[in-house]
Amino acid sequence: MVNAIKGVFISCDIPMTQFIVNMNNSMPPSQKFIIHVLDSTHLFVQPHVEQMIRSAISDFRDQNSYEKPTS
Repeated sequence: MVNAIKGVFISCDIPMTQFIVNMNNSMPPSQKFIIHVLDSTHLFVQPHVEQMIRSAISDFRDQNSYEKPTS
């Protein structure tokens, strides 16, 4: 018998994978969203967290972007 699970496939670089894994590990057990870590650059996650991951990545990038000082 085949078991199928609906999810979202994420392909990204290694640091972003670690960011997402850390995000997952900080959640309580009932809210963990990673279904399977395929390798160092690919993840399979639950579909309902896609927008949350996108938002967290966007916030992370905004916080870590260099802006040239104006003076």
